[in-house]
Amino acid sequence: MLTPPTDRELDALKVLWDRGEATVRDVADAMNSRGADLAYTTVLSLLQVMEQKGLVSHRRDGKAYVYLPLIERESTFRQIAGGFLERVFDGAVDEYLVHALESRPLKAQELDELQAMIDAARRRAEGASD
Repeated sequence: MLTPPTDRELDALKVLWDRGEATVRDVADAMNSRGADLAYTTVLSLLQVMEQKGLVSHRRDGKAYVYLPLIERESTFRQIAGGFLERVFDGAVDEYLVHALESRPLKAQELDELQAMIDAARRRAEGASD
């Protein structure tokens, strides 16, 4: 994937990732239930552009177009996060984390999960330096 999806494209991809595949109507309904106000034709146009970009593909099922994602959720999120980190924080992970941790209160479980990720990253870094 050369360029990351736009915010609206990401919203459509989230629907497709959650469902595996979906009709244009299903994507429109799901996006609208999440606060968008999009006409069927707008979502159809969006999905067609996404197909041209190589983000999704489609098949016909009777009269309906069924779309499926061609890119993976995790690699897409990594690319978006990496781009954001570089653009906003010049790659400084510590600065990003300070702001992320101060942006909202965290539950103890979330902090435990973050600590486990930090511990795993430390073990990888120490293993790489041996």
